[in-house]
Amino acid sequence: MTVRNRILILVAAVAVLAAVGLASVLHASARADRRGQAQAGGPRVTAGAVTLTGRGVLEFRNMAWGPHRDEIVSVPASDPSGPRTASGVKCLRFYTAAGTGVCLQAVHGPVSDTYRALILDARLRTVHRYDVPGIPSRARVSPTGHFAAWTAFVGGDSYAGTNFSTRAAIVDTRSGELIPSLEAFRIVKDGHTYHAADANFWGVTFAADDRTFYATLATQGKTYLVRGDLRARTVTAVHTNVECPSLSPDGTRIAYKKRVAGLPKDAPWHLYVLDLRTLRETPLAESRSVDDQVVWRDAHTLVYALPGDYGADLYTVPADGSGAPRRIASAAVSAAYVR
Repeated sequence: MTVRNRILILVAAVAVLAAVGLASVLHASARADRRGQAQAGGPRVTAGAVTLTGRGVLEFRNMAWGPHRDEIVSVPASDPSGPRTASGVKCLRFYTAAGTGVCLQAVHGPVSDTYRALILDARLRTVHRYDVPGIPSRARVSPTGHFAAWTAFVGGDSYAGTNFSTRAAIVDTRSGELIPSLEAFRIVKDGHTYHAADANFWGVTFAADDRTFYATLATQGKTYLVRGDLRARTVTAVHTNVECPSLSPDGTRIAYKKRVAGLPKDAPWHLYVLDLRTLRETPLAESRSVDDQVVWRDAHTLVYALPGDYGADLYTVPADGSGAPRRIASAAVSAAYVR
């Protein structure tokens, strides 16, 4: 092959790569434009005043395409699929309780994104701001509003596999004091202090006493429900095969996702409820794999997200194993009830 032919082949290859790159950029730009336009038949979303106080309100991250995509919106809890009021505050993950909110955001940079956690007051104004070391995945606020927690992926980006690492943080929303990682807490397992370099925590949920919390601990290929003590700085293993726990309003039960043998590796979970007194497990009526930290709507009903046409939809299912799942809102994720 002559030098001239080699040059022609090289030029042609560069031209093809440039065309592919341009097509990718144009496709991404067109998709971004579409996301900025409200979809026909989608939920009605309008800007308005949103607060974290009141009664009978459901708030969540709006996933519907349009100018208010990713904003926290509010709807009447009695009409979750109804018109949405958009706050102007964008979050990847969100939760609220007792007039305090936690909002996990992406900060878009010229080369890569970084992430941060905002502690919000009842009018969605930022009270505290913290750097988050990876992609946000879970967020919670204690029933009193005095503590908030979040989890981020610092290695990997999915709970489905085993090659991931998370960082779970807790902050006192009054003083601003941050516990950057639960890995600093002493682990008690089988009645003894447990040391493991691979200890990994995620999915914090709080009790109402401003001291007790629950979370997932992963170590040696297994997951455990742990009960945490904010004063003693300890976590104690309670039960195996528990991920993303959510404590019931009365503090007696944990709703969670459990890995079930025989399910696909990328969708391995079913929803269960654990009685903390008897440690009896109740499988719920949702047959699909749920990768979410569920929310208790009340003492009898759970709310969670599943993949949908615009990212995710919200569903409910009874907490006692009866009934059937029901979709309550499309294009929505990170639900929280304002009580």
